[in-house]
Amino acid sequence: MSYVPVSRRTIRRHRESERSTRRLVFVLSAAAAAAWLLSVTLSTAVHPDSFVHNIAVVLHVLSMVVAFGAIILLDWHGFLWLIGRRKLAETIRLDGAATPLIWGGLAGRLATGVFLNPHLNNPMTDVKLAAVLMLSLNGIMLIPLMRRLARLPDDAVFKDLTIGQRTHLLVCLVISQACWWTAIVIGFINAVF
Repeated sequence: MSYVPVSRRTIRRHRESERSTRRLVFVLSAAAAAAWLLSVTLSTAVHPDSFVHNIAVVLHVLSMVVAFGAIILLDWHGFLWLIGRRKLAETIRLDGAATPLIWGGLAGRLATGVFLNPHLNNPMTDVKLAAVLMLSLNGIMLIPLMRRLARLPDDAVFKDLTIGQRTHLLVCLVISQACWWTAIVIGFINAVF
């Protein structure tokens, strides 16, 4: 790696950008936790009739398909970048396109979850709800890393990342997949039984 001289002004902008990213992560994490808590709290107070419940189930599943489908595509594309089959620029571009689908799907799941009459005394439901909260927070924790990756050259490879960045990326990937599959499997088990 070569030394590239940087002006004090550029260093100051980078520090300001890092601070604004930390503030953004804090605000988004608080908002995600508040939205999750509001959804869970409202679900105990709302008792919809069967028609509204059935519509909510359909919209809940559709929201899951949209968000999880985007996650699977993005994770697969990221894996292809990891093994050198795709360029970083392609993955960053796909992330930009998939992000609204992921967050829209998660928001749809929180909104429709209010009308599903979850059994909050069931430990499996509690695990599912915790997984959904973890999904949101995990996605928010990826924001600083994705901003750093976007500043790398288009042809950067996984080995070009620092050990901390590689670890951050892989841990977030594992958390994402574990939480998604947990929420999906428990959701279907609860729906059947």
